[in-house]
Amino acid sequence: MKKKRKIFRNLIFFLLLIVLTFYILLKDQDIFEIINIMRSVKLEYVLIGMLCMMVYIILESVNIGRTLKALKEKSTFIKNLKYALIGFFFSSITPAASGGQPMQVYYMHKDKISVANSTLALLINLTSMQIITISFALISLIFDYQYLNHALIIFFIIGVLLNLSALALLLISILSKRMSKGLINIVIKILKFFKIKNIEEKQERLEKELEKYQYSAVYIKNNKKLILKVILTTAVQFLAYYSVSYWTYRAFGFSGHNILQIISLQAVLFATVSGIPSPGAVGVTEGAFMEIFKSVFPATMISSAVLINRGVNFYLLVIVSAIVVIVNDLRSKKDMQIVDNEEQTSNE
Repeated sequence: MKKKRKIFRNLIFFLLLIVLTFYILLKDQDIFEIINIMRSVKLEYVLIGMLCMMVYIILESVNIGRTLKALKEKSTFIKNLKYALIGFFFSSITPAASGGQPMQVYYMHKDKISVANSTLALLINLTSMQIITISFALISLIFDYQYLNHALIIFFIIGVLLNLSALALLLISILSKRMSKGLINIVIKILKFFKIKNIEEKQERLEKELEKYQYSAVYIKNNKKLILKVILTTAVQFLAYYSVSYWTYRAFGFSGHNILQIISLQAVLFATVSGIPSPGAVGVTEGAFMEIFKSVFPATMISSAVLINRGVNFYLLVIVSAIVVIVNDLRSKKDMQIVDNEEQTSNE
């Protein structure tokens, strides 16, 4: 019940952020003009963008399935797709995408998948995502730094530093037991300085997590080919995701910029907003898109471009993933009722 109340609060906050974002985005715009512009877009390119998001989520499910299979866990393509969508939904409605992996572990556990193995599989996927996000962003910045104003440069640096910190912590936790223990000791000292309660309990929990990561280290060292496949798949996955901005651009009838130029701008945008702790980076992403892409889209069309681009690469998938979560929970409740009825019948 506590988890459900927390999820509900996050969802309400997420919806309020969306309402506020669209209010700020549209308050000075002519709504009828935006509707007319939206009607004139080439739908075939919008559909290609949707197809790219399908590729994005399918490739994530491929990576999940690949790592689970290597860990001798039984899972189907449909279940892996479900885990990918569940991760997307809970990442979208929680600050700094903090709810995605824990909820994926929870739903995998309900499907009889070991918590240790599901944690390891998701840890490998998360690490590969951090590597690709940082790599693409830094390469793209070489070509696109002129599109960033001072505020965006600061946000970009913060975003990259946060991603680098997360990647460094993941790699340290996985590959160095001594440094991991040192990090835990530093964290405990900080907690003691601020007189946080139940420090011993928190230390014990951190040390248990460390044990899981050490198991991960052994596995990764012995399965380098698998890790390489995951990273390459993630690279293609993010190229598909980043290309949605290009198909949005083409939907408006423009062709002056090539696909690599638009993808590189989107890579910079993603790195810039990925460090923002708001759910789904709602509001910040829309604002950053308008600033970074203002040289790509005319001022009269930029608001419409934001609506289509975010609609395809975020909001549509949030709706689809929310439906998957609801349907899955309803099925789980129905299955539990059937089991309870069978037990009652057998007892009678």
